[in-house]
Amino acid sequence: MAQSAVPATGTSEITPISAKVLAPWAVFFGILMLVLLYFVGAEQGATALVSGEGVHEWVHDGRHLLGFPCH
Repeated sequence: MAQSAVPATGTSEITPISAKVLAPWAVFFGILMLVLLYFVGAEQGATALVSGEGVHEWVHDGRHLLGFPCH
């Protein structure tokens, strides 16, 4: 006979995560997303931080998928 995965107490509580704990992670992922958006959307031409076509070739398909023109 299979054993049940229900805790012996029968109740489970979900503890909320405070904003103080969540804030550093939200800031980190927000900055990461902005950097990724820059490289996909604007890393070309006059605003390029990296010279050459390397970054452009790596994000080329993602750029078109997200609707950024590049040609």
